[in-house]
Amino acid sequence: MSNSAYDVAIVGAGIVGAACADEFASRGMSVAVVDRDMVGGGATAAGMGHIVTMDDSEAQFALTRYSQQLWQKLGPELPSDVEYEQCGTIWVAADEEEMMEVRRKHDYYRERGVPTEILDAQSLRRLEPNLRPGLLGGLLVTQDIVISPPCAARFLMERAQKRGAKLYLGRSVSLAGQGRVRMTDGFEIPARIVVNAAGAYAGELTPGLEIKKRKGHLVITDRYPGFLRHQLVELGYLKSAHSISSDSVAFNVQPRRTGEILIGSSRQYGVDYPEVENGMLARMLQRAHEYMPGLAQISTAHARAGFRAATLDKLPLIGPWPGDESLFLATGHEGLGITTSLATARILVDQIVGTEPEIPIKPYLPSRAAKEPAHAE
Repeated sequence: MSNSAYDVAIVGAGIVGAACADEFASRGMSVAVVDRDMVGGGATAAGMGHIVTMDDSEAQFALTRYSQQLWQKLGPELPSDVEYEQCGTIWVAADEEEMMEVRRKHDYYRERGVPTEILDAQSLRRLEPNLRPGLLGGLLVTQDIVISPPCAARFLMERAQKRGAKLYLGRSVSLAGQGRVRMTDGFEIPARIVVNAAGAYAGELTPGLEIKKRKGHLVITDRYPGFLRHQLVELGYLKSAHSISSDSVAFNVQPRRTGEILIGSSRQYGVDYPEVENGMLARMLQRAHEYMPGLAQISTAHARAGFRAATLDKLPLIGPWPGDESLFLATGHEGLGITTSLATARILVDQIVGTEPEIPIKPYLPSRAAKEPAHAE
C-alpha cells in the first residue's frame, strides 16, 4: 500500500469493530479494518444475539436502551439472514424474592419509558407452556430483540466496504497506537485514529489496560418451531452475572426464526483455552432442563465457546486512551457487545468528530480503567 494514511484503522472485525467501521465510513472517513480471523468471529460468533435493555446501573441502562433504539431503526434495512425478531424477553421468577425483583424492574423501566408487563404464574404458563410448573411469574419486556450476530456483523462490514472501507483479514497485529497499526509480519497501516476493538484481546495491544477474559458457551439445537416464543432468562442470571471471579451457569434460552433454540449461559474466568468444555456444557444444559424439562428431548446440533472482554465495573471502554492521542478504545462490553455495538460506534465517532453524543459519555471513558498512561514503542 502507499504511505498515505487512513483516517481510521480499526483492530477487530467483530460486531463492535464492524459497527465502528460502518459509522466512521458513514461520516465520510477513510477506514481500514484488521482482524486475525474473519468478520463476525470470536465472541460475536459465540454470542446469542440478544438486544436487551439492562438496568444494573443508570449508565448501563442508558447505553443499552440507546443502542436498542438504534437497532430498531436499522431493523427494516437488515437482510433476512440477520433474523431480526422483536420477540421480547421474559425474566422468569422462581420464588417470591425474584418476584420482588420483577416488580422493581417493572417500576424502573416504566419510569424510563420502556414497555413491560408483570406476568403471574398463569400468564407465564400461557405464554411459554414448556416452562416447568411452579414458577411464580415473570417480567415481559416487549421491545427486546434477537438477531444473528455474525450475519449482522457481516452486514455492517459490507456496508462500510461499500462506503470505501478496506478490510485486512488473517493479519495478526503486534502494535496498535501512535498513529499506526503494525502486523506481526511488519506490514503497517498508518492512520490518524487507531481504534482498539479487539475484545478480550484488547489488553494485549494496549499495555496498562485492565481487561479480564470471560469465557462463555452456547448450544444450538436442531429446529423445533413453536417450542419457544420469547427470550427467557432466569432472574438468578443477574446474580451470576454480578460475579467477577467465580464460574457460573444460568438458564437463558432464545428462539430463532429458523426454529433453532440457542441455550446459554456460562461464565468462566481464568481460562485461556478456546475449546468447548463438556463439563461446562453439561452444567449449562442441566440448568436449562430444570426450567424447561422438554429441552432434554431436543437434539443439539453444535456448541460454541468464546471469550468476552470484561471490566471491573461492568461498563465498556469507549473513547480516548490516556497517553496516546491517536488511540481510542471500543472494548470491554462483556455479554452486551451485540446489544451495545451500534451505540458504542455512534458515541465513539461523535466524540472524535465533535458532535454532542445523545447520552452522557463519562461513565464509559477509558481513563477510569488505565493502570498508568501507556505508550506504544
